Amino acid sequence: MKSDMELKQDVIAELGWESAVNAAEIGVEVKDGIVTLAGRVGSFAEKWQAEQATQRVAGVKGLAVEMDVNLPGMNNRTDADIARSVENTLEWVSYLPKSGVKVMVEKGWVTLSGEVEWNYQRQSAAAAVRGLLGVKGLTENIGIKPLAAHSGIKSDIEAALRRRLDSDKQDITVAVNDGNVTLSGTVRSLWERERTRQLAWNAPGVKHVADNLRVSW
Repeated sequence: MKSDMELKQDVIAELGWESAVNAAEIGVEVKDGIVTLAGRVGSFAEKWQAEQATQRVAGVKGLAVEMDVNLPGMNNRTDADIARSVENTLEWVSYLPKSGVKVMVEKGWVTLSGEVEWNYQRQSAAAAVRGLLGVKGLTENIGIKPLAAHSGIKSDIEAALRRRLDSDKQDITVAVNDGNVTLSGTVRSLWERERTRQLAWNAPGVKHVADNLRVSW
């Protein structure tokens, strides 16, 4: 098990390894395996990349984000301008249903809502918006409405976990009720926790995933 100091050094090294992040502008503190990132970054995309890099580090049990997005003057845009850019960008995402995603912008913070059929469509919408000029934050409230119910959700997810995570050696339990999936048990890292969630979302017929997983070392 890593000490907090070892974990801090690993997080700093991983941030420095991530080319999309200016690690010199980000402060890192660790207490009891919980990492806090602070400082100012030049875009929301950079903030997101820093969060992802931190969660990849083995031993991180939790992440607190206190970073501010400080856009350079020329990158500040009106909410109306950002909203138009978001809507235009989403129109170019070929596998998104027409009018399936709604857009709201307030003080540079984008909120996406609406319904799509698959989780990958929801992820694609968020990814398309994340790097747009002027965006300071993103809330993704898009719901999943599968075209048809699927009776094999539990077995599909368990099979995927065995293929990808060797879950026979993990303490992961999958429960399903009317397309709503609940994951419980323990995993070895935040990355493994996120990977488990994504695998669950990929199963046909999933409407919602409740994550009750704990990171244990």
